[in-house]
Amino acid sequence: MSNPVFYAAPELLAGLVPGAHFSLDGAEGRHATTVKRLAAGETVDVCDGAGLRLVCTVTTAGKGTLTVQVESVLPEPAPALEFTLVQALAKGDRDELAIEMATELGIDAVVPWQAERSIVRWKMDKAVKGPEKWRQVVAAAAKQARRATVPKVGSLVGTAAVCELIANAGLALILHEDAVDSVAAVARDWYEGSGPQQAAASAGRLGVLMIVGPEGGMSAAEVDAFVAAGARTALLGRHVLRSSTAGPAAVVLLSQELGRW
Repeated sequence: MSNPVFYAAPELLAGLVPGAHFSLDGAEGRHATTVKRLAAGETVDVCDGAGLRLVCTVTTAGKGTLTVQVESVLPEPAPALEFTLVQALAKGDRDELAIEMATELGIDAVVPWQAERSIVRWKMDKAVKGPEKWRQVVAAAAKQARRATVPKVGSLVGTAAVCELIANAGLALILHEDAVDSVAAVARDWYEGSGPQQAAASAGRLGVLMIVGPEGGMSAAEVDAFVAAGARTALLGRHVLRSSTAGPAAVVLLSQELGRW
């Protein structure tokens, strides 16, 4: 069984080597000692949220503070293909459900998108508080999945900014029910063609973008703008998926097709 994961700031873990001792306090320390009730001798992973994993043994567990000894340091390299989910704001917390599941499945970054047909609107202070709430969601999901890396959460964007993301991506997919080609077919065609060459040219890391619309779907103008920017429409099966389901389904298919799994 995998070890429970706790996060600490990168600067606190930098330079630690096997045999070093480290104290985990704050919210993570309280969770470890009062919720998980960890005790001396148990094994835990302490991660920096950016790919560094320290496998540790608990030496003491006090009130709100967990002291551990580092047993091994395991840097986890970033995947060559970075997966980003552009998720339209959706009602009923379906957008949060989407990014939670996508995090568990391995997404690297999520970007909240204010689509034309989004019923939910992030205005004024909500445009700041909304992304912060998403960061809490993906952090909790990453911990549940025992990930060493917590996905990045971008600022709220409009359609023009999504077009810029598309222009800078290696592959951008519009998950759309009217598409002709499947997600798997489009990804395979790209990967067997220019994908590996592009990855090599970009020092080994290339962006793969998945764009999911709101409950009412994307407008024709949005789809046209995305296609003009370089995105391709792609189909997820025969049935219409909810906004909360499409992104995670695409992560699964692309992880398989593009060799991340």
